[in-house]
Amino acid sequence: MADNLPSDFDVIVIGTGLPESIIAAACSRSNQRVLHVDSRSYYGGNWASFSFSGLLSWLKEYQENSDIVTENSMWQEKILENEEVILLRSKDKTIQHVEVFCYASQDLHNDVEEAGALQKNHTSVTPSNSTEATEATCLPTADESLSTCNCDKPAEQSQSSGPLSSLEVNGAEEARVKENSDAKSPAEETSENVHKVQDNTETPKRNKITYSQIIKEGRRFNIDLVSKLLYSRGLLIDLLIKSNVSRYAEFKNITRILAFREGIVEQVPCSRADVFNSKQLTMVEKRLLMKFLTFCMEYEEHPNEYKGYEETIFSEYLKTQKLTPNLQYFVLHSIAMTSETTSCTIDGLKATKNFLQCLGRYGNTPFLFPLYGQGELPQCFCRCKAMIDQFGQRIVSKHFIIEDSYLSEKTCSRVQYRQISRAVLITDGSVLKADSDQQVSILTVPAEESGSFAVRVIELCSSTMTCMKGTYLVHLTCMSSKTAREDLEGVVQKLFTPYTEIADNEQVEKPRILWALYFNMRDSSDISRDCYNDLPSNVYVFSGPDCGLGNDNAVKQAETVFQQICPNEDFCPAPPNPEDIVLDGDSSQQEASECSAIPEANSETPKEAIDL
Repeated sequence: MADNLPSDFDVIVIGTGLPESIIAAACSRSNQRVLHVDSRSYYGGNWASFSFSGLLSWLKEYQENSDIVTENSMWQEKILENEEVILLRSKDKTIQHVEVFCYASQDLHNDVEEAGALQKNHTSVTPSNSTEATEATCLPTADESLSTCNCDKPAEQSQSSGPLSSLEVNGAEEARVKENSDAKSPAEETSENVHKVQDNTETPKRNKITYSQIIKEGRRFNIDLVSKLLYSRGLLIDLLIKSNVSRYAEFKNITRILAFREGIVEQVPCSRADVFNSKQLTMVEKRLLMKFLTFCMEYEEHPNEYKGYEETIFSEYLKTQKLTPNLQYFVLHSIAMTSETTSCTIDGLKATKNFLQCLGRYGNTPFLFPLYGQGELPQCFCRCKAMIDQFGQRIVSKHFIIEDSYLSEKTCSRVQYRQISRAVLITDGSVLKADSDQQVSILTVPAEESGSFAVRVIELCSSTMTCMKGTYLVHLTCMSSKTAREDLEGVVQKLFTPYTEIADNEQVEKPRILWALYFNMRDSSDISRDCYNDLPSNVYVFSGPDCGLGNDNAVKQAETVFQQICPNEDFCPAPPNPEDIVLDGDSSQQEASECSAIPEANSETPKEAIDL
């Protein structure tokens, strides 16, 4: 493969995470000669999504914990005089403290098949020391959140006109199953290729959910290594629209924002309609909350309202605003979503304003989630990669862009990394039951002791194409103070019950855990370039995923480096529409095409409302 490549490029991008894929696409659209390289066996690095069996294979790779390098001196012959070698890692070592627990019944049968699946006795899976799993509630097969949609319809016919078509999420939250995706759900291969809406009054069936079922339905899972959402007015959404990359992905609304108080999970009112329909708030509280949220939307115009509190923690400032403890809790943990002990007033007001500005653009909450998981986003920007083996030719480039995990220990010897604690759960029910079983929820559980951090919980239902019917995929994330299990297990125990601890026919309030994964992930987002040893000026380092909820940091990194490489160039401009591409000499068609393109450019977005 290497012999067929040109010998020089303008930019070489090493890594296929989100920021690397964004800048590869941006440079390509600016007519830079780009080589996008990845040595991993999967696309996306720590931004990747896996089927269940794929995740088990990933766990096996990390468990082996070996970086096998075949010694070969041929590459040394390519080094010129006065050049210094910077060695790169071939294996990612940014994941630590991996622990896996299976609580569902593990009686695998001989007829259980799923391509690439590992057996239950794989050493990365720790079975619970208890009896066989009890009968579990299998949620209705009705998919009330999806409208009927023919999957065989061509993409251009199934989308509405305008650059926002792929991002528009209506009340029915329509989701078209993608074609030509061989790593997706078997539901794509049904005889009619249609999601059918059934009566939601159907009586739920009782079923055992076993490890055999999870293995068999493994292709229905798309499990992200990083857990994030998209703010509807965030930088990534704006970039998806501007670049027309939104046509490669589909999104679903986050339907609920939840709070956890005194051992109870409850839904938080955030829009005007939610506030006035809420039974949790008194009429006085509703008025106080609306008044405060209105102030937050224009807080910069009223500096006297928070004068003297700029550096005070936000929770102390809220106490001065005549808000009840109930309202203070909702604003701090479910609207601003900031730390109770470290976020200052300005940060809290800014976060609250951002939340409110994002309301109403695509739904009743500020957030969207990409169908099939976060791992879809890097692939939207760049779907190609090239592998060059150690016998390849010398390839020259003006600029090198590399993801932090590829740098050697020598290069990173002075770097002090933070860590992110992550947990991924497969459960048999939601943390808050509702009329529909197709809720997508975000919940923040505050820290209980000094030195620990609030835990963000994102619960995904089957209509997000990330888990099988009758289950939920739950992501827990926080900044690390200990190992992931030590940081997160307390919250897991508050919200869930291990499947095997339930006796037959016992009624339980909490959803039950079928399978759990804990791991720590490196956070390199705050590392200065000066911390790395001896990097040449034309080498740019991108961080892996950070602990933030959105993706703004990835977009900012890509745009900053792009402007250094391609000053005065447009960042990720939209590609020309195929119908606007005209062959040389066809001037009449070109004039008609230019005329027809003008109205489209002036009709980008429909009317958007902000609920306050």
